[in-house]
Amino acid sequence: MSEKLISRRGAFSLLGLGVALGFAVPPTVLMTSDADAQAQPIAPAPTAPAPTAAAPTAPATSGMNRRQARRAGRHERREARRNARHERREARRNAREMRREARHGNSLYMKSNKPVKQPQ
Repeated sequence: MSEKLISRRGAFSLLGLGVALGFAVPPTVLMTSDADAQAQPIAPAPTAPAPTAAAPTAPATSGMNRRQARRAGRHERREARRNARHERREARRNAREMRREARHGNSLYMKSNKPVKQPQ
């Protein structure tokens, strides 16, 4: 016989399958005879209303606070990266425009401050 090792994932899937089957058909239903099932009284319907979504929730736990802090930090870092990209892009555009204007002689960018000699 060859021994086959089972992976951790396989073991957990088998365990989960066993648990799921255990909850799907409770053993008390399987062991109850028809006569016992007929003799059991029917439980009355609950009179208290079920809690609604508008009911107050529990206060935030420290884990929730840590998660919210991490999310806020990620959001701030993302915004900072986005703003930095935008500023770099604008700087490149402005520099490109200045170089174009300088090539066409439309601005004083890259022009010398020395007086031009006039021919005599």
